[in-house]
Amino acid sequence: MVLELVSGRVGRRQLFLFSFFSFFGLFWSLFFFAFSLCYKEKKVFSLFILCYIFTCGIKMKQKNEKIRNIAIIAHVDHGKTTLVDALFKQSGLAFKDMDQDRIMDSGDIERERGITISAKNCAIHWKGVKINIIDTPGHADFGGEVERGLSMVDGVVLLVDAAEGPLPQTRFVLEKALNKNLPVIVVINKIDRADARPEEVLDEVYDLLLELSQNEDILEVPVFYANGREGRCGLSPDKIGDNLHPLLDAILSYIPAPEYDDSEPFQMLVSDLSYSDFLGRLAVGKVINGTANTNDTLICIKEGNKLEQLRVTRLQSYDGPTFKETNDVEPGDIIVLSGVSDVSIGDTICTKEEIKALPRIKVDEPTVSMLFCQNTSPLAGTEGKAVTGAKIWERLQKEALKNVSIKIEKNLDDTFTVKGRGEFQMAIIVEEMRRDGFELSVGRPHIIFKKDENGNKTEPIEYLYIDCPEEYSGTIMDKLGRRKAVMLDMQYTTGNRVKIQFEIPARGLIGYRDEFLTDTRGLGIMNTLVKGYEPYKGDFPDRTSGSLVCDRAGTAVAYGIWELEDRGRFFIVPGDPVYEGQVVGERNKELDLLINPTRTKKLTNLRAAGKDEAVSLTPVVKPSLEMAIQFIKDDELVEVTPKSIRMRKKILDSQQRKIFNNRGSIPDFLK
Repeated sequence: MVLELVSGRVGRRQLFLFSFFSFFGLFWSLFFFAFSLCYKEKKVFSLFILCYIFTCGIKMKQKNEKIRNIAIIAHVDHGKTTLVDALFKQSGLAFKDMDQDRIMDSGDIERERGITISAKNCAIHWKGVKINIIDTPGHADFGGEVERGLSMVDGVVLLVDAAEGPLPQTRFVLEKALNKNLPVIVVINKIDRADARPEEVLDEVYDLLLELSQNEDILEVPVFYANGREGRCGLSPDKIGDNLHPLLDAILSYIPAPEYDDSEPFQMLVSDLSYSDFLGRLAVGKVINGTANTNDTLICIKEGNKLEQLRVTRLQSYDGPTFKETNDVEPGDIIVLSGVSDVSIGDTICTKEEIKALPRIKVDEPTVSMLFCQNTSPLAGTEGKAVTGAKIWERLQKEALKNVSIKIEKNLDDTFTVKGRGEFQMAIIVEEMRRDGFELSVGRPHIIFKKDENGNKTEPIEYLYIDCPEEYSGTIMDKLGRRKAVMLDMQYTTGNRVKIQFEIPARGLIGYRDEFLTDTRGLGIMNTLVKGYEPYKGDFPDRTSGSLVCDRAGTAVAYGIWELEDRGRFFIVPGDPVYEGQVVGERNKELDLLINPTRTKKLTNLRAAGKDEAVSLTPVVKPSLEMAIQFIKDDELVEVTPKSIRMRKKILDSQQRKIFNNRGSIPDFLK
């Protein structure tokens, strides 16, 4: 104990508590021992034994002051990844791609969309201390990534836009951090914006902290004002320095060092997975106790307390955005361990001498399900290289291993059900698969209902936050009212804009985002936050328009489309291949309509001189993957290939569809 105090790994407060409880236990153990000797009472002697065990069982947690583990949390697009870039550059790290923006967003989709999809690990060094940083997603659909990242850290840096203030996902990620009792450093970012209001935003952050913690001590948090893009921060919005050094110093002084028990053997909680062509599967996680070395024989405790032996083939720790090899690891560090063939997020890796599982990572339950199946359209297999159901199932299994927030099920009809947090998360999974060369079909997202203790049907309810020009508010309230939305608050802001808050069933948002952008001419902003499950709100129409359905196979021509433009808007252009049952457009009336976009003009000998056969078509905006998923109805699918996004009926033949409709009975694969 004295040696630990000299080394600085045990503080005065810890020493006081240790001394107090040790003296307390020792005093009462001696008292009961003397009493038992004098009066020969067995019960008193047993009390002596208990006090003695209590005294001997006191363990002192130690701290590894050479390490800090933090997570950067924020709403979408509030500057997390940009701030990490600046921390890299100012910490003295030098590596390739240093001049590249958004270093942590390594995926193509992340770079294209400008958002973080999966939590990323990295490390910098500051004043002799290694700071492990986890860049977390800000979108609620990727809440599993946030929960996974928070399982490895001892504190968080909360970023809030100086103009927008705390938004729904700010609340979401902050609540996750406070539930784990993690200390918070607040950074009011983007103070260079023309509409920045840093003082007001700070008050809003304080209100949010009080609301979520119910403890006034939470307000005693360090606050910085920053311009993350320029890499500058300070204690006042009017006086910010030339660098981020004050923030780095605050991380060292305010974020606690990771604690460990020196008497415990090696324990590691697997919080992430990676893969190497040379090393195979890689387990990423925080070392809770003890140390490990290369070639050690360890045990992996899987779900259900299943045990699997492994031999450490390589140990690596993070250095910048990549990792480097090391021979041993320290407690509290975030490491990469190779040598285990079958490992999942939430598993514990420990010694074979003392097998002890750590609490598994807990995530919120999925609220949305989606059907995945093999592409069976007439154009199947023409554009992709992975087209079979077995390949799709194998790919979904790999996704479930690294994504703790989704669950997959294999159905009896060779289709697959994927359950997750939201339709945006599903769209990202599908987009990644199509970029990997997959062909598949996906169905409409469905809300996962539950039963309460009385057996009554319940459904997920979400808070919906709308920010739009005032002139569009009437249309929005009318359409959301039809979807069982209840308005909670309405505030008028500058620039003739209005902020409206609703409560709405989660199923009411499926298919609405595209409609919202159309109604607001792209000027509206909507954010959501899950409230919880409440009693079922009743039925309501999901889509008031029908589909334009092709009645034959062929190639779309300009004349055929031009003749039908008054029936609705098209998703195809001349030259596109079409087939029977393909959804080629949206009808401007409620019911579906069979059309022939392949029809050509009949030629005659009475053509007027100089008459041009060309027609003028309305410009077509082909639907993106997300738009298509939101658009389709329950009896439709989205056909996804590496090159194309098409929509189709589940039953392609029009006569068969009519038979099922007349019978009023729908087969299981259509439900």
